[in-house]
Amino acid sequence: MKLPFQVDLSKAVAAVTGAGGVLMSEFARALAACGAKVALLDINFDAAKKFADEIGDNAIAVKCNCLDKESIKEACKTVKEAFGPVNLLINGAGGNNGRATCDNETMLPDLPEGTKSFFDLEEAGLKFVFDLNITSAFLVTQVFAEDMVKTGGNIINISSMNAFRPLTKIPAYSAAKAGISNFTQWLAVHFAPCGIRCNAIAPGFFSTNQNAALLFNPDGTPTARTGKILAATPMKRFGETSDLIGTLLWLASDEASGFVTGSVIAVDGGFAAYSGV
Repeated sequence: MKLPFQVDLSKAVAAVTGAGGVLMSEFARALAACGAKVALLDINFDAAKKFADEIGDNAIAVKCNCLDKESIKEACKTVKEAFGPVNLLINGAGGNNGRATCDNETMLPDLPEGTKSFFDLEEAGLKFVFDLNITSAFLVTQVFAEDMVKTGGNIINISSMNAFRPLTKIPAYSAAKAGISNFTQWLAVHFAPCGIRCNAIAPGFFSTNQNAALLFNPDGTPTARTGKILAATPMKRFGETSDLIGTLLWLASDEASGFVTGSVIAVDGGFAAYSGV
């Protein structure tokens, strides 16, 4: 892959959760290209192994259920046996779920029959989205940061534009990502005496497998929601995975961002800055 710039991560042992997906697999690839030893953690082992094999000898795939502490502990043990203690953690596992997504953007007194409104959302869906984003980051950090307390380290969480400005239709995901931003700040203060930095990247709108159905019709044409997104993005495009790599490498490098902790960095084409007027 082509990097925007090079940093020296030859002393880094990185664990990336959710690394079987589009964005986090590219994060793993970029870290490895800068010399880090990288463990790609995912509940979908085959997906993680595919990417680890592509990266090469300084990458391994590890099956990990980020909602099961015993599974996380086992994954941590596997990484330590292969590469040594982790000193760079990317909490990339997360996502939304249809059970916590409305059909309508705003509530109206008379909705068309069959509309799934706020009142139809499942409690189990809400809890699943919170667990997938917040509980996973909490548990994974509990396990992997224990070694960092002794030696220092670096934690990078994945927040979202939803944390700054909640989107319609997805109340659970918006609230969960706001929680990730707050948790990032809490961790930064809590771990500062141990030499552990904690920051977050908040991507704007990127087209991935997970959100493709919301952004494009079956025939490939953009949905009405895509039109709204691009209208509110001053740069008038979706982000590319490569747009996140520079921020990742900057935060991953102690030389480049050694005095940065507790920050949530927006990579959004100006979305958070635009009032619509």
